[in-house]
Amino acid sequence: MNESSPPVLSVLETRVLGVLAEKQHTVPDTYPLTLNALVAGCNQKSSRNPIMNVSQIEVQAAIDSLKHMLFVIESSGGRAARFAHNIERVLKIPVQSVALVTMLMLRGPQTAGELRINSERMHKFADISSVEAFLDELAERVPDSLVVKLPRQPGSRENRWAHLLAGKPEINEHEHAPIAEKYNLTENIISEHDFIALKSDVTRLEAEVIALRRIVEELSSQPVSRQNGK
Repeated sequence: MNESSPPVLSVLETRVLGVLAEKQHTVPDTYPLTLNALVAGCNQKSSRNPIMNVSQIEVQAAIDSLKHMLFVIESSGGRAARFAHNIERVLKIPVQSVALVTMLMLRGPQTAGELRINSERMHKFADISSVEAFLDELAERVPDSLVVKLPRQPGSRENRWAHLLAGKPEINEHEHAPIAEKYNLTENIISEHDFIALKSDVTRLEAEVIALRRIVEELSSQPVSRQNGK
C-alpha cells in the first residue's frame, strides 16, 4: 500500500478536525457545524485533552488552513457558513480508523481499552483486539504512520497510543497515572461490575462534595460565639 504523506497539522487544527468528526455522530441534526458551534466544541471542558480556550479568529484561521489541505469542506445555506470534515478521503482510512484517530486528537494518548469505550458513539468495536488491529494498521501505514504506540508507563499493564497528525508526540512519564487499573479498564474485557463500581464511586464522591458544601454553608451562617461571657 503506497500512501502519500499526510500534512503535519497544528494542535488547534487537530482539535478542529476532531470536533467535526465527533459532532457528526453525536449531534447529527446540527452537522455540518457553524463557526460558533465549532468554537464551543474546541473549548469544551469535558472529554478534551488538553483543555483549550480559543477565539473565533483562531478557529477560523485553523479552518482556512484545513480547507486548503482539503480536510474541511465549507457549505453555504442558512444564515451562517457550515463546515464538515473530509478525513476519510484525505487520509484514505475507513470509518473505524477515523473514530480512533478522532478520539486521539480530542483526548490525547489512550490505551486500546480506553479507545474502545471513548469511541463507542462513533463506532462500536466488537472487542479490544479489533481496536488493536486497526491501530496496528494505522501504525504500519506506508510511507507514514498515523499513530504510534507509546512506551508503557511504570505500573501500567497496557501501552497507550497517540496520533501523529501533529508530529511526534512529547512523552510525559507522569501524565495519566494508571488510575483506571482499579476498575480493570486495561483488561481485554470490561465487566459490568467494574463499570457499576466506577459509577458508584463517582456518585458517592459527588454526594460527599454536596454534604461538605452544606456543612460549610451552615458554619458560615452561624454567629461567632462570644468568649468569657462577653
